[in-house]
Amino acid sequence: MSEPSSGFATAQVQAGYEPGVVHSTAVPPIHQSNAFAFSSLTEARELFALRRDGDIYSRAANPTVLVLEERIAALEGGVAAAGVASGQAAVAVALLALAKQGEHIVAARQLYGGTVDLLGETFADWGIDVTFVDQDDADAWTAAVRPETRAVFAESITNPNAQVLDLRRVAAVAHDAGVPLVVDATLATPYLQRAKDFGADIVVHSATKFLGGHGTSLGGLVVDLGTFDFTREPSRWPQIIETYRRAPGGSLAERFGANGSPYTALVKTKYVHDLGPSLSAFNAFQLLQGLETLDLRMERHSSSALQVARFLEQHPAVARVHHPGLESSPWRAAAAEYLPRGAGSVFSFDLHSTGDVEQDFALAERVVERLRVVRLVANIGDARSLIAHPASMTHSHLSPAQLAEAGIAWTTLRLSIGLEDAADVIADLDRALAVAGPAAPDAEVATTDAASAVPAFAG
Repeated sequence: MSEPSSGFATAQVQAGYEPGVVHSTAVPPIHQSNAFAFSSLTEARELFALRRDGDIYSRAANPTVLVLEERIAALEGGVAAAGVASGQAAVAVALLALAKQGEHIVAARQLYGGTVDLLGETFADWGIDVTFVDQDDADAWTAAVRPETRAVFAESITNPNAQVLDLRRVAAVAHDAGVPLVVDATLATPYLQRAKDFGADIVVHSATKFLGGHGTSLGGLVVDLGTFDFTREPSRWPQIIETYRRAPGGSLAERFGANGSPYTALVKTKYVHDLGPSLSAFNAFQLLQGLETLDLRMERHSSSALQVARFLEQHPAVARVHHPGLESSPWRAAAAEYLPRGAGSVFSFDLHSTGDVEQDFALAERVVERLRVVRLVANIGDARSLIAHPASMTHSHLSPAQLAEAGIAWTTLRLSIGLEDAADVIADLDRALAVAGPAAPDAEVATTDAASAVPAFAG
């Protein structure tokens, strides 16, 4: 380390570090810096004008985040990706880059509740109209398309009922309309399904979930799969085809069309830059650690979830199980076609309804409060097995009609099966469900005794 060449205060800020010095770390480092030093004013001007690639400020780009972006783009077979602060942010910026005030999106009505809130309320506030359709009704997708439609949006596996999207069919509707198909692939991940292989054009992920897998770090990703040609109908996409004010002298298509992604450049330089949903370097580092074991974890998640679903299907306290891997599922054929490696770990099941909403909620609560291995948490994709009550939690803002359309009842419980021993998860659910079975009063006493015997670490 060189000695300070000037005063104490200067040394305490600058000594021992030289910007630009490369260290050959085996693992991607955390570039925990707000901004980056320029070698010259000319370099700074070139970077700000988007005439050169490089680091400016971590709100829109960071070297650690870039590693995550490039890795997920490679796994999805895409051309570029943008890392953002959460999955919700990923959905928002992905669609805002396509549709503006006065334009329109067609979306599946079986979306995660927070996404319905975003599209149905906030986008409406911004003058973007969204039509929700039954994702299994091909005619409904086609009928909803308008001249001002700019995107078709759906989840590849729905949350919470694990309905499997017929990607090829919906992609055909989008492409016939001349717009991209945007797919939320959070539950599938690129290991269980590469949406590009079935016609998707843009993929979004809540990296908070399975990509990270450890339940510690929020993050989201938007991946341009490189399959949609924005130059085919230039008048529809002025934001990409016309001169871009932030890149003097040309358009995003001219600057990034040959060897990059004009769409991703727009997401980063306008929507992430202006709205600020930045992914921190530390969270990107954490997500990269999880991503390294994605295939191993997804195999375990999927295998254990199917075991749990089969157990629940034969349990007398369970009215119905929504898992596409079961023979009884209406999405069994779609799962075989689109998810040959497994259907993931998020699915739901229904208890027998009493016919009264409050009594149904009380029944669900009695089951949940007796669980010791499965945790009541508003998350999915964790290493731990998690349970939630969609009607009162994740989808609580939906109207009764919207809940019914999404197939969610007050007796519906969502599971995200983790990496524990499947036998322990099944035993835990069996003990809890005893209070909902035919001999509930007697079973409740037995279940309480059994629960007290569970080691403290399990609760």
